[in-house]
Amino acid sequence: MNLTVDVVSDVVCPWCFVGKRNLDAALAQWRTEQPDCEVTVHWRPFFLNPDTPESGEPYRPFLEKKFGGPQKLAEIWQQISAAGHKAGIEFAFEKIELRANTLNAHRLLHFAQSGVGADGDPKAVQSKATAALVEALFAAQFLDGRHVGDRAVLAAIAGECGMDAAAVRRYLDSDEDAEAVRGGAEEARRLGISGVPFFIFNNRLAASGAQPPEALLKVMREALRPASAVT
Repeated sequence: MNLTVDVVSDVVCPWCFVGKRNLDAALAQWRTEQPDCEVTVHWRPFFLNPDTPESGEPYRPFLEKKFGGPQKLAEIWQQISAAGHKAGIEFAFEKIELRANTLNAHRLLHFAQSGVGADGDPKAVQSKATAALVEALFAAQFLDGRHVGDRAVLAAIAGECGMDAAAVRRYLDSDEDAEAVRGGAEEARRLGISGVPFFIFNNRLAASGAQPPEALLKVMREALRPASAVT
């Protein structure tokens, strides 16, 4: 029995961080219920702000303009922070100085998910490393205020997750896989995905938004039922 989870997200989306933590909680419960089920999670690209300059731009002014002023932004941050607190996240929006272009962050995730793992069980090692990297990217953005659009910062984060930082930097300094990542984001749009996070289970059922763990668990269970039994 296998369960695949495709997560369409962007590392500068705070709701995606909440969704990621909720997915973690749901999968922990799932593994208790279904210890023999092999779970594969794949992270797919989405550009929340596709027009972001490569070097980034001031964060708060952009959001105030986007959402209608400081008061409205404060209300939105309060709502996100409350949801984050339930998921074990203490958002530090005040630390974020730049709105990041996330092409290279998505390329880094692409690199991590397509690379060759260690000896013994490459797939398991690769999956574990990717999970750590995703968490680290969200934490860098929303807890530490690091610029996740900067190649040097991304290489450092990769190194902190056990990857070869020098190899990652060489990769990021090239254009390798840039078109593949852009194509993946375009494919999400073509599928009608206009908001993230977006979860797809066994290529059959989907859940949109930062759903609570119990809601994600329900969809997981349904995704493994025979097609004729899913209503």
